[in-house]
Amino acid sequence: MNISSVVVRVLPENTEHLVGVLKDSDLCDYHLHDEGKIIVTIEGEGISEEIAKLKKIQAFKNVLSADMMYSYSEDELDQERDKIDKSDGIKPWLNDNSKDAGLINYAGDLKKKKL
Repeated sequence: MNISSVVVRVLPENTEHLVGVLKDSDLCDYHLHDEGKIIVTIEGEGISEEIAKLKKIQAFKNVLSADMMYSYSEDELDQERDKIDKSDGIKPWLNDNSKDAGLINYAGDLKKKKL
């Protein structure tokens, strides 16, 4: 299951009308609005379903833009948890308080770092 927040931008004079359109649609859940901005969430079984809903919202009359701001994917979280469960765990030297953390050479990419 995926859940994403979406900011929908409209001209201020179209805000109230579009809030009604979004509330009446089965595409999203309405949360709040301010003049020219409407916050909704969309859900889908996967990202493709969410993108399809987003495109429908973008196509509504008077929508200037509709963009995902935050996305949560239950499947991705489960995959990362599986990776952690299958790994050797935290390297013992990371929990060794006698080691000077200042000696760790971090190059900005742990995947390429030789430990």
